[in-house]
Amino acid sequence: MKEILSKYIPERAVDVTFELIMKHHVHLKIVNQRVTRHGDYRRMPDGTHMITVNASENKYRFFVTLIHEIAHLVAFEEFGRQIKPHGIEWKRTFQQLMLPFINPQIFPTRLLPIVANHFRNPKASSDTDAKFALALKQYDPENDKNYVFEIPQGSTFRMHNGKIFKRGNKRVKRYECVEVATGRVYLFNPNAEVELLRS
Repeated sequence: MKEILSKYIPERAVDVTFELIMKHHVHLKIVNQRVTRHGDYRRMPDGTHMITVNASENKYRFFVTLIHEIAHLVAFEEFGRQIKPHGIEWKRTFQQLMLPFINPQIFPTRLLPIVANHFRNPKASSDTDAKFALALKQYDPENDKNYVFEIPQGSTFRMHNGKIFKRGNKRVKRYECVEVATGRVYLFNPNAEVELLRS
């Protein structure tokens, strides 16, 4: 298991993460990329704990996702199943689990302050913290995707599901975009990954 972890998370985090996995009897499953989520946690009918994380060449994204899911397990075990999945108990648990790792031995110097800031109030998904998501993105392999905020106003783009939108105005933090086929308006996070359509 340690050899597998060392492929996916920062080297200095492997031993402590392995101990967490063993302590909480986690069955870790690494799967092909899913667009809608980075990972998930489920308590199986036999009482075992299944954590699924997308395979990623970005060790920092994989690591934060893995600890995010372990925090669900620990929070449910400690506070009971009636808590909100991303409520205050989960946030505090996630913060406590991450605290030993927020140091320059784990995260690069330019990423560290953004990680520290994110964990003052962790979000349900790292993608909803645009600054944190953009900082993590720097460690992804190159791809041909753009962020919504990079798309020129009035230009069209395609989502992962094939739907085509036209980018409109920024509204506080998110962007109004019109689905071309239906005329319906949707709000997009600035860091949503899309494919710019060249005219």
